[in-house]
Amino acid sequence: MAESKGLPGLRGTDHIGITAPDFDQAVDFFTDVLGLEPFYEMGPFGSSDDNFMQDMLNVNPRAVIQRVKQFRCGSNTNIELFEYESPDQRKKMPKNSDWGGHHIALYVDDIDAAMDHLKNHEVKLMPGGGGPTIEDGPEAGLRSCYFLTPWGMQMELISYPNGKGYTSETDRRLWDPRR
Repeated sequence: MAESKGLPGLRGTDHIGITAPDFDQAVDFFTDVLGLEPFYEMGPFGSSDDNFMQDMLNVNPRAVIQRVKQFRCGSNTNIELFEYESPDQRKKMPKNSDWGGHHIALYVDDIDAAMDHLKNHEVKLMPGGGGPTIEDGPEAGLRSCYFLTPWGMQMELISYPNGKGYTSETDRRLWDPRR
């Protein structure tokens, strides 16, 4: 059978899953500080005598999802927040440079106003953030600032109100939250 390239029927990202050490603190941060729109909550799931959690989610078979809550993030994707308990749970946040390291970039129209908002909520901004707008290359026009959630997860503010430089080189376009 011939192999095809690409996932059949792929339309986009439905959600990004995040596990936080303090579920209530994370809910408050997502809603009160970031302004995500909360939807439904479920749980608990798991830790029966079978291997469902391992087979389905690649976690310890005795892991329990105490709670999971869905949030809508602006006009594009959803955030799925988890509260897990597991006998082998790692309790250290990965750096961006670690395997599996990650961050979520939130597009904002006014990065200075967004940075001030985070500072007013005592959110730790990375010292190199909010610097000058990139002037050359495919990301010309972009300005960003990394910050940490209360539990130490990396996130980023990003803004390119006049677009990115790569658009002068190709007719192809990345998804753009400004549209």
